[in-house]
Amino acid sequence: MRAIFKREFQACFQSVIGWLFIAATLAFYFLYFFVYNLSYGYPYISNSLNAMTILFLIAVPVLTMRILAEERHAKTDQLILTAPISVGKIVLAKYLALAAVFSLAMAVISLSPLLLGRFGTVPYSESYVAVLGFWLYGLTCIAIGTFVSSLTESQVISAVLTFVLLFIGYMMDGITQIVSSSGNLLTHILNCYNLTSGLERLSNGELDLTAVVYYISVSALFLFLTTQSIQKRRWSMSMKKIGLGIFNVGFAAAATAFVVVLNLAAGALPSTITNIDCTAAQVYAITDDTKNVLSALNKQVDLYVLVNESSQDEQLGTTLKKYGELSSKINVTYVDPAVSPSFHQQYTQDRISMNSIIAVCGERSKVIDYSSIYETSTDYQTYSSQTTGYDAEGQLTSAIQYVTNENLQTVYEITGHGETELSGSFKESIEKMNLDLQTLNLLEADAVPKDCEAVVINGPTSDFSKDDADKIIDYLSDGGKVLMTTTFMAEKMDQFKRILEAYELQLEDGLVIETSDQNYYQNPLYLLPDLSYDTITADVSDEYVCMPYAQGLSYPKEEEDGISYTQLLGTSDGAFVKTDVQNMMSFEKEDGDLDGPFTVGISVVDTKTQAQMIVYTSLAMFSEAADEIVAGHNFSLFSSSIRSLVGEQETSSLIVIPVKEYTLGTITVSQGTTLLTGFFTVIAVPVLLTAAGILIWMRRRKA
Repeated sequence: MRAIFKREFQACFQSVIGWLFIAATLAFYFLYFFVYNLSYGYPYISNSLNAMTILFLIAVPVLTMRILAEERHAKTDQLILTAPISVGKIVLAKYLALAAVFSLAMAVISLSPLLLGRFGTVPYSESYVAVLGFWLYGLTCIAIGTFVSSLTESQVISAVLTFVLLFIGYMMDGITQIVSSSGNLLTHILNCYNLTSGLERLSNGELDLTAVVYYISVSALFLFLTTQSIQKRRWSMSMKKIGLGIFNVGFAAAATAFVVVLNLAAGALPSTITNIDCTAAQVYAITDDTKNVLSALNKQVDLYVLVNESSQDEQLGTTLKKYGELSSKINVTYVDPAVSPSFHQQYTQDRISMNSIIAVCGERSKVIDYSSIYETSTDYQTYSSQTTGYDAEGQLTSAIQYVTNENLQTVYEITGHGETELSGSFKESIEKMNLDLQTLNLLEADAVPKDCEAVVINGPTSDFSKDDADKIIDYLSDGGKVLMTTTFMAEKMDQFKRILEAYELQLEDGLVIETSDQNYYQNPLYLLPDLSYDTITADVSDEYVCMPYAQGLSYPKEEEDGISYTQLLGTSDGAFVKTDVQNMMSFEKEDGDLDGPFTVGISVVDTKTQAQMIVYTSLAMFSEAADEIVAGHNFSLFSSSIRSLVGEQETSSLIVIPVKEYTLGTITVSQGTTLLTGFFTVIAVPVLLTAAGILIWMRRRKA
């Protein structure tokens, strides 16, 4: 067997075919790598691998067409048929020789994530799962090509038939849709030969063991069929009979049935066992928070998915399957809109899109429109949109909490003083907690409404009136809850400060300048404050939060009149407040500036009335721009602050799962490096490999 492997492997490189296959594979891959990864700075190589799949369907037939057909054409197959070695070992040795050639190309491709890593952050685990998926897909294609090569003595016919079979496997999704959009027995049978579905799952960064089993088992099946094809001719040659055909057909049918049953059994296993999330953001994993919510369910929740199950979003379907596996109280039902077009009207009169979900528990329901499952961003230079995040878990967990909890609490956002409206993920976090977010203009209300669970005052830029300040103070004295951010303004904010002074908080006029390079990001005004451990900061206690343009805050160091103070965020000892902000020319300390350290985040609790006020002295910290700097940790702090105000007893129903980001930041590669690398990988290396193959072939012909 080793001798046959060695002979076939050397034969690939003693002709043009092996060199040409590697050169073409690398040229196609690195062409897409040059465009997607180097030019556009995309840190994932899965797109480059998937883009070359259709071209790979041409390369494999060229590689496999001669492996057995040539032996048959030259009549040297008679030596194999009469050899004292089993046919299975002969087939395996020849297959492994081709697999080794392909693996050489994949070994070079495997270096590309390391090359990208020189220029920025690369998701190595996702990249190498994608490489594994493409390698297994390629090995399966080679096994199919080997089988076809055993059926004919014509290399051309072998190449054409291999391409046809591989193309059918590549297009099987579209074929089954043509046969039946709703799915039936025939489409299920046809999907057994869907060669790309496993590749898609592995390319998304999820190590799907069912896909691995599929590719290995299908490869083994085609190698077995190859053995049977040769075995039949071997028997016929030695016995001068052809009567063993039924025996071969029976064995082939039995092997096919075994592979089908094996894959069905693997598919029936819980996805928690078969799927390993290798994405940087754990996009496909279910968080512990959701598991806690599901384990505590004591009511039946129906999730109606408005799509035919065979046409569902595969990623969303996997997530829904995991929910069903984690709780017997979750029932997932697929409703085909083509069959029941008015089903959704029981729960909403709005138009909703395919793949949308309706969560129902008793009389309560919530619609999750498919458009909210994925987060997208638009590049206004190229006018193209890109999917950047996956929010199925966040939306599903929120909907389940909503339909199983009857009390809807209200949070009011104060307006009328130039406050910045909460937006983006911060507004969405309140909605995911199933809190009703309303605006409140104090000028139009006699007092803060009685149904108010908490008030948000987000960085007013003009002063409160005395009446408005009194309404907030009265609300707090009656046990109210307030989340407040501040922003530096040149004009006096005496009435606004009076709210803080009611709890002995003193807000300094000016901006905090950090002198410790461990406590700011790029600019001394962009603070990375020290975090004090508390239930509010627990989620970010080992991380950074970003506070651009913060003010200093002072407070009594001991509890007074039943009022307790907990510092959440603080500056370094070397920080100071720049008081003359308008004339600031540098970050150096000047006369009149106030020495630190300062508090920039605090929780104040009146133990007598249970009133609570959380104050952060930076308006900009609860913005998407600041949140991106610290990878979403500002969002986590905001969410835990809201949960703290609404009530610790309610936190089990206020779990917020943030959007899971697909993409890391883009990689920046200089133009010169991009062009040089592209020339070397796309042109120079493939041309040299092809030239080497041609030279070796010509020398052997002359010899």
